[in-house]
Amino acid sequence: MADSPHVLILSGGISHERDISLKSGRRVADGLLSHDVSVEIRDPDGSLIEHLNEAPPSVVWPVLHGASGEDGALRALLEMLGIPYVGSTADASRIAWNKPVAKSLVERAGVVTPRSITLSRDAFRELGAESVLETVTETFGVPLIVKPAQGGSAQGVSWVDSPEDLRKAMVHAFTYSDVALIEQRILGVEVCVPIIDTGDGPRAIPAVEIEPISGHYDFEARYTAGATRFYTPPRLEEGVQKTVSDLALTVFDALGLRDLARVDFIIDSDNTAWFLEASTMPGLTETSSTALALDSAGYDVGGVYAALVDSARARA
Repeated sequence: MADSPHVLILSGGISHERDISLKSGRRVADGLLSHDVSVEIRDPDGSLIEHLNEAPPSVVWPVLHGASGEDGALRALLEMLGIPYVGSTADASRIAWNKPVAKSLVERAGVVTPRSITLSRDAFRELGAESVLETVTETFGVPLIVKPAQGGSAQGVSWVDSPEDLRKAMVHAFTYSDVALIEQRILGVEVCVPIIDTGDGPRAIPAVEIEPISGHYDFEARYTAGATRFYTPPRLEEGVQKTVSDLALTVFDALGLRDLARVDFIIDSDNTAWFLEASTMPGLTETSSTALALDSAGYDVGGVYAALVDSARARA
């Protein structure tokens, strides 16, 4: 096609989620190629800006997970270069990437999120680790969940079932980020809601219920075939499903997201949906919930990806 866009897919990077990014990038490329969209896959490196200046693509799709793709830095550079891209803006990405900030904004929008405290590595040491941990467990009780304040794919996340486990969980989180988030763990059904906006307004794809065989939706459970059972649609009452979809759209709006995102919740025994986090570039591998949801809902995945490219191109 004479007017067919040329899309530069950025995948890989140097984050802990490099392998997932490479797989996601290949899947996006396959989807676009099935709709006659010209693609090039490139690992971001020191020559990227020179390449963008010498041969500007129609659209960049940064299929990058972790800090290299989701903290807003790369997207800010693309904005400076005037190159359209698929995904949320640099500002929105920075907000969503910072879990404590995202939780605060979502809570202001009327969506409940588990009680939590954010602690930097320095504060944890200076205030006395044992005193801090004792105060947290006395206030929140257990179970808890500890996660890096910035990060994805459950890397650095620990499920804490006793006060004795908390110190180790903090050390684990600090290996991935200088700031850790300690959160009350809500027991219930974990679901995620993909949202797409191809230019005609955001719409929620039916939620995916996640049932990890191990009991924890950790990195291995997310990306190992057979390690997790996915239910699309989820085994929730119809009214609860609609509520979760509506709340996901509220989160999408509150965080200023764009194009494609995934919003994660826990549904407790009272059918209350608790916001956990939002991803501005969800995994798109064959075991990723977003890809599964699109397939289950009957979407032509390649067509959705091509429409996202067209929408990004129209913003140029």
